[in-house]
Amino acid sequence: MPSTAASRRIASIFAVLAARYPSPETMLHWRTPWELLVATVLSAQCTDDRVNKVTPALFARFPDAAAMAAAEVAEVEDLIRSTGFFRSKAKHLVSAAQLVQRRYAGQVPASMPALLELPGVARKTANIVLANAFGIQAGVAVDTHVKRLAWRMGLTESRDVGKIERDLMTLVPQADWGRANHWLVLFGREVCTARSPRCGSCPVREWCPRRDVPGA
Repeated sequence: MPSTAASRRIASIFAVLAARYPSPETMLHWRTPWELLVATVLSAQCTDDRVNKVTPALFARFPDAAAMAAAEVAEVEDLIRSTGFFRSKAKHLVSAAQLVQRRYAGQVPASMPALLELPGVARKTANIVLANAFGIQAGVAVDTHVKRLAWRMGLTESRDVGKIERDLMTLVPQADWGRANHWLVLFGREVCTARSPRCGSCPVREWCPRRDVPGA
């Protein structure tokens, strides 16, 4: 557990982020839990903007798990090619759809253990689906932005995504676990960017140790 001083510092950071982003949402476009799961799988090593350009045609062709379960992997590959790692993503999506169709009557399961059984789904994807599609706070999704900011801001002493998630879960009230991902992602895109963080105008600079920031 962090010291009292560290707890106050971290609480101050999250208070600023919560005020800055009072109603945060994922940047991915989706209408159903299945669409959110697919979009999140595609977002691995790919920007949300690129995923949002790909998914309209993908969802028009394969609108639900039942349709995706019957898809030819090669056709899915063609539709998602620009998202990168398209062969493994297509294989995972078709296999996940088949399992969802066979075991859950075509409905995305609303539990962490069940989601983790789906091909291509790890805790990040499961956390995003549970929090955004079902309102279930099972953990904090740790993506590239969250990993970078958690280290820079001194929210964790680890570079391991599993340990980072556990650390954040001890620092943030459970009701805010889903929002914590959004807060850090949005702040990482707007202010605490990977290459040129705007430390001079950062609203949390007085509480941030700025680890590994050039010139900090």
